[in-house]
Amino acid sequence: MKSNRAIAIRIAEADVLNYAADVLALKHAQGLFGADAAVYTRLAQNHREPKLPKLGDVALILSLGAVAADRVLFVGVQPLQRFGYAEIREFGRKVLASLVDEKISHLALTIHGPGFGLDEIESFKSELAGIIAAVSDGDFPQTLNSISIVEKSHSRATRLIAVLQELVPSGFLRIDNQGAMVSLGDTTQDTLRSAGDGSIAKPHIFVAMPFVPEMDDVFHYGIQGAANAAGLLCERADLATFSGDIMQWVKDRIANAEMIVADLSSANPNVYLEVGYAWGCNIPTVLIVRDVNDLKFDVRGQRCVVYKSIKELEASLARELPGVLKNKSLSGA
Repeated sequence: MKSNRAIAIRIAEADVLNYAADVLALKHAQGLFGADAAVYTRLAQNHREPKLPKLGDVALILSLGAVAADRVLFVGVQPLQRFGYAEIREFGRKVLASLVDEKISHLALTIHGPGFGLDEIESFKSELAGIIAAVSDGDFPQTLNSISIVEKSHSRATRLIAVLQELVPSGFLRIDNQGAMVSLGDTTQDTLRSAGDGSIAKPHIFVAMPFVPEMDDVFHYGIQGAANAAGLLCERADLATFSGDIMQWVKDRIANAEMIVADLSSANPNVYLEVGYAWGCNIPTVLIVRDVNDLKFDVRGQRCVVYKSIKELEASLARELPGVLKNKSLSGA
């Protein structure tokens, strides 16, 4: 059936504080982190600490010029250690459903998950799946014509643009003249069907490494690309971001991982702790290091992938990871 309207969907490389939209949607994970905290701080200057929503509730707040968006929608979600892929999908759906009676044309959101260690691409697909589910069900503002996912990091924005172009090549969610969304391609539907609700069951590797900016390229381009190419989600944990029992989350993700990749560069004690726990759980572990002089005595006898560049690391892991998976399968582990 011929489509008579469309909602543009795009990745916008920008700072959410300065990005103009009718509504900017953010999470309240029973605490404030990253962009959520930055926006709330601005709002608090004009509103004397506006009330934030509890789990399952929402709060729509006039910005009064505190940020470029006219209004800010906070969605109450689970604390970070329980805010997984399924919850990210539900967040995307609930944002649109919560605004169904509002007259807005441009909605802005941020991506959730990668900032505290979930797989970047799977997190994005989960949120996109929730958005598309809401549009498919007609649970969205009928005046909406544009959705922007705002990302400040140039490298992440570039990666997300590539994924969005693959899943929604036209850049539009098309609505037919009866108000129903026109189906996307079969490949896109298959991909988004399992994103979120089925993500926790997908095989993943856990990356033990310092969660610091200077290691981001190593993670995203040296490790994540090789892991995703091998059919694995790629996760790590930012111990500084989480509140509550983060170590239980780390233990659970390690114990259920297909393997661990541990970067021993700089001899970070948390990395050694995570490696030790993985060994205790008999989880296959791939050790990597930029400089062998960083290795401590208790791992110097272990096989270790030494890399001089990120490109070299990606190539080495592209060869290494399939072999580890094969050996694990043959051993029946």
